[in-house]
Amino acid sequence: MFRSRLILLLALGPLFAQDPVIVRPKEIDDVLTNPGMGFMTFQRFNGDELNQGLKWTEGFPIVYQPFKGSLGNKNHPDTSIAYFRVYWRYVEAERGKYDWKLLDIALKTAHNRGQTLMIRIAPYGSSNERKDDVPDWYRAEVGEESGKLAIQKWRTDPERPLYAERFGGFIREFGKRYDGHPDLESVDLAIVGAWGEGAGADKLSENTRAALVDAYLEAFSKTPLVMLLTDEKTNKYALSKKDVGWRVDCLGDMGGFNPAWNHMYDYYPEAIVNFGMRDAWQKAPVSFEVCWVMQYWKDKGWDVDYIIDQSLKWHISSFNGKSSAVPPEWKPQVDRWLKRMGYRFVLRRFTYQPAVKAQGKLEFATWWENKGVAPIYKQYLLALRLKSGSQTAVLPTDADIRTWLPGDTVYDNAVFVPAELPAGEYDLEIALLDPISRQPKVKLAIAGIQSDGWYALGKIRVVE
Repeated sequence: MFRSRLILLLALGPLFAQDPVIVRPKEIDDVLTNPGMGFMTFQRFNGDELNQGLKWTEGFPIVYQPFKGSLGNKNHPDTSIAYFRVYWRYVEAERGKYDWKLLDIALKTAHNRGQTLMIRIAPYGSSNERKDDVPDWYRAEVGEESGKLAIQKWRTDPERPLYAERFGGFIREFGKRYDGHPDLESVDLAIVGAWGEGAGADKLSENTRAALVDAYLEAFSKTPLVMLLTDEKTNKYALSKKDVGWRVDCLGDMGGFNPAWNHMYDYYPEAIVNFGMRDAWQKAPVSFEVCWVMQYWKDKGWDVDYIIDQSLKWHISSFNGKSSAVPPEWKPQVDRWLKRMGYRFVLRRFTYQPAVKAQGKLEFATWWENKGVAPIYKQYLLALRLKSGSQTAVLPTDADIRTWLPGDTVYDNAVFVPAELPAGEYDLEIALLDPISRQPKVKLAIAGIQSDGWYALGKIRVVE
């Protein structure tokens, strides 16, 4: 405990026999755009024009819009994630020849627009048109299958050994190239069904299911995986081998398909529990996609507050609104949603000694509150900074912020002050840094942020 360490410091001499500095930052109520959480763009990026009306596109290569210099999204929240969904045929048009440029450009564009990229590569779409089908070379190998399939939303028979070999092999190549890429937010696991939504996954044989799911689990050891809430067998199999998150494609459905049945009352609540996904959020992200678009919810008169509250109960981190406008009247509700979606770190108290020796330990005690509904799933560096004029020292800690679940966290530690740091008075600051750029990346829900993203805590003296 910090109190016992303080007693030890007092015994070292009068220099340190001073009251500790206790900082209680002021909490703010702003909407924060932070990595890995919040709304996302779909087949688009920050600054692009939204889809019009109730329409959207998916499955095909992105049609890039000219960038107009602003990252703002009219009638849509700012975002940190771009979601790209494309069919297998467009990335492996020839067997064993991969158009990685398609993904490279999307990753680079996301980076340039302040986003990371979430990707689903679906095996096929829903129509009978060739543009929605498996790759032409694979169709030539297996022949035409329409009218012979067990599940309506299958375009090809996954029980053919060739399917797991070819599609699973592609997924392994995908992982070999991109696993751990800093701009890849997560991979949306797709194995069968139109748009990769998993229809009929429960009908797969154990061997086929294992072969398809294992392709993802073994290819992606660093990048987070999320899988659709499809069935007990598939979801529990994946969870038995690895921490995976989950997602659903029809958040908000309150009877749009059938007045006697809907996803929000009659499927999701039971499926989350029965498929073993209730606690998956503690280790991997939960991501939802709008059913139709939000304007459709409004046109139907559905209760947006109920939809929001259910998603928060299910520990939502991110939401795909299909790059369609948010009804202006719902902005207050959406802002409320964004202030709880994912993580929201409030530094409640920071305690430290007002003086420290060069080459000595700067001991500190912290109390944090995560006011969101989920943890953060990627590691960022909690760091302190001493700054005075041209002298700056960044002092990383070993905090694993991925363990900061909703509620309180106490983190006490010490960092060494560089021996070469001159004596004098310094500003003491704190930030969560990108592990590669070492620049502030995660905004805190407290006042005191400076122009470079660091948060001011107070003054500290370095003595010889």
